[in-house]
Amino acid sequence: MEKYIEGNKAAWEEAFDKRDESWGADITERITKEEYPFFEKEMTDVLKSIDTEGKSIGQFCCNNGRELLSLVKSGKASSGVGFDIAENQVAFANEKAKELGLPCVFEAVNVYDIDDRYKDQFDVVIITIGALCWFEDLNRFFEIVSKCMKPGAVIVLNEQHPCTNMLAVEGDDEFDPQHRMECHFSYFEHEWTGNGGMYYMTLKNYHSKIFTDFTHSMSEIISGMTDNGIVVTGLQEYDYDISGGFAGIDHSGFPLSMIIKGKKN
Repeated sequence: MEKYIEGNKAAWEEAFDKRDESWGADITERITKEEYPFFEKEMTDVLKSIDTEGKSIGQFCCNNGRELLSLVKSGKASSGVGFDIAENQVAFANEKAKELGLPCVFEAVNVYDIDDRYKDQFDVVIITIGALCWFEDLNRFFEIVSKCMKPGAVIVLNEQHPCTNMLAVEGDDEFDPQHRMECHFSYFEHEWTGNGGMYYMTLKNYHSKIFTDFTHSMSEIISGMTDNGIVVTGLQEYDYDISGGFAGIDHSGFPLSMIIKGKKN
């Protein structure tokens, strides 16, 4: 396992151990009572347009499992498999699946290391906000994803827009609340390391183990898919934030999020 991935595993497991009591506390109730909770309206609309009933669904970088559980229940899927590197998050997700009585299994594994047990396994794949940045090589990432998809399988990716890579966020030295849309960083090349923790999960500031992530251009994402047999069938871009970092410029005309839909040849 690459050193940066080992470091991210340790940092994510630390963050989950320090999670606030509220983090994940609403999963059971919301999935029981709501349709497609934990997805934005536009993503829900795309998922509803896909035939998921009786299908097998995979999610790469599933975090605490809430999105996969939501889709399997609301979409009446036959099974779901979620992959994440953090062992404690995966254990939590498996507990929630059991509590909800849903046919989901969560595996603690580095995506690069997923073996042929999952070859041609999934009818539908989802990738959601905050997944792609943890992988230096997207071609390698999508090679694994494509391997796990059945021929004709559909993939839906709902992510932060690559243009946000150029913006500073609160906590960066370059951040200016009066000029939030000013571009400070290269669109094409940026590796970020930090030990400021994972506030959205912990609701506290702490000196954490080191996180390392990577920005990726739209061409890297699209090429990663198409070079591995996934045909892009749709691209929608939005000027609202789904990352938690750019809500201050929602609906200001700057591209903040996107949905890419594809199909395996």
